[in-house]
Amino acid sequence: MRSVDDILRSKGREVHAVRPDEPVLAALRMMAEKHCGALAVMRGAELVGIISERDYARKVVLLGRSSADTPVAEIMSSPVTTVARDRTVPDCLALMTDKRIRHLPVVEAGRVLGMLSIGDLVKAVIDDQRHQIEDLERFIRS
Repeated sequence: MRSVDDILRSKGREVHAVRPDEPVLAALRMMAEKHCGALAVMRGAELVGIISERDYARKVVLLGRSSADTPVAEIMSSPVTTVARDRTVPDCLALMTDKRIRHLPVVEAGRVLGMLSIGDLVKAVIDDQRHQIEDLERFIRS
């Protein structure tokens, strides 16, 4: 069973982040530029929140706020649900389902090591199933 660390090794450990005092518009631009649905909100090296497209839709658009005038800190999700790098894919999927979230920062000793999305985890499950099927087909043929 693959671990969070296995996924980070294959997808990379880059974490896209914004400061809590930046305007939401800057966060949206970064999400569009980086093709991601969420950003870590960092104060220096400290993870203080996470901002997602869902936060924007529910806390800016639906409330008629201005994304240029609203700081990230006012709409970010905090405290952040995080995961350790030794957790398994099913552990992460269960946690995301339970918490109704789509992104999980990977944290160790207070340091952000990477970010997982629900898509990363689904891809890992599909890859594992494909390998199992190939192994079974080889076993049946032999």
